[in-house]
Amino acid sequence: MVILRSSMLLAIALGLPAAACSKQTQETPATLASDRAPAPTIAVPWQAATAAPGGARNDKQSTELFEFEYSYPAAAGAIPKLKAELDADLAKQKAALAASAKEQQAESKKQGFPFNPLGNWTAWKVVTDLPGWLSLSADISDYSGGAHPNHGVDALVWDRKADQRRAPLDLFTSKEALSRAIRTDFCAALNKQRAGKRGAPIPVGSTDEFDQCIDPVAATVILGSSNRNGFDRIGILVGPYQAGPYVEGDYEVTLPVTDAVLATVKPEYRSAFAAKR
Repeated sequence: MVILRSSMLLAIALGLPAAACSKQTQETPATLASDRAPAPTIAVPWQAATAAPGGARNDKQSTELFEFEYSYPAAAGAIPKLKAELDADLAKQKAALAASAKEQQAESKKQGFPFNPLGNWTAWKVVTDLPGWLSLSADISDYSGGAHPNHGVDALVWDRKADQRRAPLDLFTSKEALSRAIRTDFCAALNKQRAGKRGAPIPVGSTDEFDQCIDPVAATVILGSSNRNGFDRIGILVGPYQAGPYVEGDYEVTLPVTDAVLATVKPEYRSAFAAKR
């Protein structure tokens, strides 16, 4: 299982030209939070096989060498195969952090400089829980002794019928097709948020790298739902340095699934999506 870590978190801004802005009304990023309520119970053939007992997990450990925390919700713990994957990742990340902290502490003693405890924090959360799918996102941070922690995000969707993890982009015909379908609306929403944080509109024709639009699918794509029957919203989570300087933090853009987006969904997953009306 691939989790984005510090080497991936310090992504540089992508120097792509800004697209024309759409006048289509955008949903606010906060609307995805409403998806985190439990989904209604709907009987489907494969639910019995995946409803094994399980629960949320929050593993915390603080020592003189490091601070570690890894959590996932009960909805993930209730799926045995997904729980096993997350537990394995938890163990891997903790072991790597402990080894790195011991190595850095030994080196600091050897070189005669202070040692700062390292840190690694991962929190998986439910985006939406559908009859056939569980959509999760993760906030990930790590501290390796620099000026500030590194921060990033990850996402997955669990295909209940296949009992398999999939990346959200795996459900589309191609990254390029989805990017074309959402780029104009994404750029408009991103620039609106940038203006809010900076206190001024983004200058037209600016060549500053943090004024340029980025490819939305180069960020982290999550799938959400307003009706908990099908994916009808797409979230774009943009980490520090991708669309602005570190001090601006994350950007989150939520877009409706449109007919243009539906046209980019692979046929075998089409029934999992619905256009937002």
